Amino acid sequence: MPNRINEHIRGVREVRLVGDNVEQGIYPYQEAMRIADDLNLDLVEISATANPPVCKILDYQKYLYQQKRKEKEIKAKSVKIEVKEIRFGPQTDDHDYNFKLKHAQEFLKDGNKVKASVFFRGRSIIFKEQGELLLARFCQDLQEIGRPDNVPTLEGKRMVVLISPKKQ
Repeated sequence: MPNRINEHIRGVREVRLVGDNVEQGIYPYQEAMRIADDLNLDLVEISATANPPVCKILDYQKYLYQQKRKEKEIKAKSVKIEVKEIRFGPQTDDHDYNFKLKHAQEFLKDGNKVKASVFFRGRSIIFKEQGELLLARFCQDLQEIGRPDNVPTLEGKRMVVLISPKKQ
């Protein structure tokens, strides 16, 4: 339980009562419990660190349900950023490059990050300068809608750069 309720509130002589259906103020603990019982509601400790602790008289199950609903709404409204990957070879021709560039532009406009990578197979690792130039050109072409998070780095047999969308 995230909050202490009713008899679980121990070690306090008086509490500060707040709520809609109660006269706000500082009450002895027993009096606050009696008021909660009379209203057929629960005494819920909202802030334990305050002096005296702040308690509210409410229906605890309903309160928990509303808290879960709020958390769910916040989670639904939060922005989910995905990382989309675009792969090149070291000697990618212009048509393939432009095709992949259009896809990257769409991904960035949708608010996703783009991970552009150049794969080197076999002995093609000797063309790593070409891969670096290709990724630099890719970052340059996307500079209006995205910015690279880092410089192209070689990770094993692939060169990678991560591009984030610019804020609108």
